[in-house]
Amino acid sequence: MKQITIINGPNLNLLGIREPELYGNENFLDYLNKLKKKLSYEIDISYYQSNSEGKIIDILQNVGFKSDGILLNAGAYSHTSIGISDAVKSISIPVIEIHISNIYSRESFRKKSYLSPVCNGTIFGFGLKSYELGIISFCL
Repeated sequence: MKQITIINGPNLNLLGIREPELYGNENFLDYLNKLKKKLSYEIDISYYQSNSEGKIIDILQNVGFKSDGILLNAGAYSHTSIGISDAVKSISIPVIEIHISNIYSRESFRKKSYLSPVCNGTIFGFGLKSYELGIISFCL
């Protein structure tokens, strides 16, 4: 059974109420429970969320040598954090960068990601389904 870790960054704890026109109406934990039920026969999913850059780095360093893969939605830190980028470069397992919205159809500052060059791939613009697509990519 594959062990996949999902790490969500700042403000993603507000999914379902934060800008529903961009991020939808579903709470992430509700979505995650559905996803776990759907994939429980082949995937074990761990989940972390933090609004703190340092905590996200700590989580990456902690699971980055144990899990089979990481789905990382660093939120706004994707566009600002060299520290998180360096942490991704430092670990040995594959990391997929995830975004719920299409970052290229939004503000210009969101079009630059410090994570994309150090991740194995990027999935964005499919809503919460982006997470499932990321998990599927680890099973191919």
